[in-house]
Amino acid sequence: MGETVEQQLAAWVKQQLSQEQAVTLQALSGDAGFRRYFRVSNSQPPLMAVYAPPTTENSELYLAVSQMLASGSVRVPQVQAVDLQRGFLLVEDCGDQLLLSALNPDSVDAFYHQAMDMLVALQAVAVPEGALPHYDGQRLWDEMALFPTWFVQGLLDQPWGRNEQTLLDECFDWLVVSALEQPQALVHRDFHARNLMLHSHSQPAGELVTIDFQDAVTGPITYDLVSLLRDCYIRWQPAQVEKWALAYRKKLIQKGRQAGVSDQQFIQWFDLMGLQRHIKVLGIFARLFLRDGKAGYLHDLPLVLHYTLTV
Repeated sequence: MGETVEQQLAAWVKQQLSQEQAVTLQALSGDAGFRRYFRVSNSQPPLMAVYAPPTTENSELYLAVSQMLASGSVRVPQVQAVDLQRGFLLVEDCGDQLLLSALNPDSVDAFYHQAMDMLVALQAVAVPEGALPHYDGQRLWDEMALFPTWFVQGLLDQPWGRNEQTLLDECFDWLVVSALEQPQALVHRDFHARNLMLHSHSQPAGELVTIDFQDAVTGPITYDLVSLLRDCYIRWQPAQVEKWALAYRKKLIQKGRQAGVSDQQFIQWFDLMGLQRHIKVLGIFARLFLRDGKAGYLHDLPLVLHYTLTV
């Protein structure tokens, strides 16, 4: 009987570390699609081994985005070694603390300003022509099309006729126009408190690190901002969210970036970008439950629906 993928990965890690003793991998739970993560025991510095099946995961793009972000002083897990053919990666272990678990009314303002400073740096990263897909009108539309298919018809089992589709088409057109008229920059595409970590092993501890950026594109400047401030997993008061959004606009202006002609225009971009994202997320969360059996996302639907109905 041949070796399992985990055994092959452990042997590869041992080879990369040039050590004689066997390597022990501790499997980590998580919702990372087809990727599997393992903590490497007793490694110095702390490391994680990753199996990203080449048939489903684009590790080459992950590495390219990682290098782009690091070149722009955006803190990401450092990659120590890689075998693209087998889908093996050896990366820095940043610990277990997601930003989400550290957020409370007393801490959130400081943490969000820290995250927004990271986002300012991320959006300043130069993207070589053709290196990343564009968040174009077709991509934005296709994402929103998940909503009637998976949420309305699939999850709610509601009829969907021509009149409803016509009305939704007009709404989608409006949202796409708003997104495309914004200044364009690198977009993480899932920039929120579950994809930001407080580094457990940094000196000093608590350095902010972003993860799960392999789906990055170039697109609207408010996309990642609304992902952070109208997070699908935690809610803050609308007045505070608007205050943060305008503080971010001020950060952009201070860096000489384009950020709309007025606060009103920027907030409109922000609101409509959030509506596009949350319409998409309603479809994605419904699909994760119906197709993939991930019922946990149903608990997050009420907040996403709230965001969608209150714009």
